[in-house]
Amino acid sequence: MALTQLRKQELISNYQVHETDTGSSEVQVAMLTERINRLSEHLQANKKDHSSRRGLLKLIGQRKRLLAYIQQGSREKYQALIARLGIRG
Repeated sequence: MALTQLRKQELISNYQVHETDTGSSEVQVAMLTERINRLSEHLQANKKDHSSRRGLLKLIGQRKRLLAYIQQGSREKYQALIARLGIRG
């Protein structure tokens, strides 16, 4: 369920703000979204995996806090990011 190194590099290059950016809020939200999507697929197949469900809820909460931080800074940046990721926000 963990992200591969190659997939992480793709996400970083797609969502980085500048050339050496590896940990901005946008990159973190993109990585969390990828992990959330993978965990959601896992939980559809394994309905009784309650520890993974708890982890999923923690990831969703963390992404929600990061999105609120981005929205506080710039509403346009927030709208563009959630449109790109295809999440409700």
